[in-house]
Amino acid sequence: QVQLVESGGGLVQPGGSLRLSCAVTGDIISIYTVCWYRQAPGKQRELVALWGSGHIVREGDSVKGRVTISGDNAKNMVYLQMNNLKPEDTAVYYCNYAEHWGQGTQVTVSS
Repeated sequence: QVQLVESGGGLVQPGGSLRLSCAVTGDIISIYTVCWYRQAPGKQRELVALWGSGHIVREGDSVKGRVTISGDNAKNMVYLQMNNLKPEDTAVYYCNYAEHWGQGTQVTVSS
């Protein structure tokens, strides 16, 4: 059984930064591709960033240039560094690995 646990969300002022973490645990040997998604109230879930163990990195158009995704195969951890946050970044952020999803962590950007 695979579990994903997100952490690092919270309330931040516009222009601020947050670092989200995703711990992938369970019956896995190594993580290959992990994604961060987000879902704001009344909106569809959208891809924020993708990390691949082959150093494949992709960012969603709405956050391009403001996020950095990184991973640690040894620890089965994936991180999402978000900078210059905007109110429209307010959402629940989810970690995804294959068919597995975490519970999400709330990010609220507000003054």
